Amino acid sequence: MLKHTASTTKRTAFNPHAFLSTIGKGRDMASFRKKQTIFAQGDSTDGLFFVQTGKVQLSVVSEAGKEATLAILAEGDFFGEGGLAGQLVRMSSASALTDCTLLHVEKKVMMQAMSREPKLSAMFVKYLLKRNIRYQDDLVDQLFNSSEKRLARVLLLMAHFGKEGVSEMSVPRLSQETLAEMVGTTRSRVSFFMNRFRKLGFINYDVGDNLHVHSTLLNVVLQDDNEIVAARSKKPSARPPKGLEPPREPGGSADKDRAKRPLLPGVAGHRNYRDPSANFSVAHHRSIKSQIDKIRSIK
Repeated sequence: MLKHTASTTKRTAFNPHAFLSTIGKGRDMASFRKKQTIFAQGDSTDGLFFVQTGKVQLSVVSEAGKEATLAILAEGDFFGEGGLAGQLVRMSSASALTDCTLLHVEKKVMMQAMSREPKLSAMFVKYLLKRNIRYQDDLVDQLFNSSEKRLARVLLLMAHFGKEGVSEMSVPRLSQETLAEMVGTTRSRVSFFMNRFRKLGFINYDVGDNLHVHSTLLNVVLQDDNEIVAARSKKPSARPPKGLEPPREPGGSADKDRAKRPLLPGVAGHRNYRDPSANFSVAHHRSIKSQIDKIRSIK
């Protein structure tokens, strides 16, 4: 009798991954073609989606009509969860970047499952925390890093950089306008840097609809801007050939004037990585010394 009860319990144990990948009450599977709209900004919320296969693009449009890409989602990601927190309408739009299959879960069903199953709740909260960290890193990236490094970071993240045993990864080939929206720069600068990455062998997009990203693109992320500026200033009289410098970016700080900061989690262990706090400490102490000298000169 005890053995029968134990086997029944084991057989009916809740599996979060199975719940999020199979149909059932309040859970329906839906297929979308490439470029098909999943939901639009302003639509009423009716549950959330889990990506089974393919890629999904999240975007938002301002009142002035300016569009920005928020994220590119892949298998295992979810989106449209705002309704669980009380949102009545969609705050962004979702479209199929490739042919994809999604599991739609109704709000009521998801809330009930999370309240009954601690494993599902823990899994959901963990994913939300990771996404929050990613958004914070994106914000810091915009504030501190050059547009070239921001583009390299976006490509590496899309290609799931850091996956063990992978030296080359493929992602759907995006338009330069979409990449510019994600990076926060102009299309002409994205075009310039993408051509540079291709010539250096960091990426390859000559054939097919996929963009091949090599792990060597990390070299751009770890590159020290001070060394680049110093190398270019060795021959001050020599004017750089036309086409070797990226188009100027309107507004904001120049790339060379941005502070230093690691771009990707985990790159601190890389052999070429330098602690950016060291640069900050030197600059900070020099600034303090300069202020003290000024005070002494006044006295």
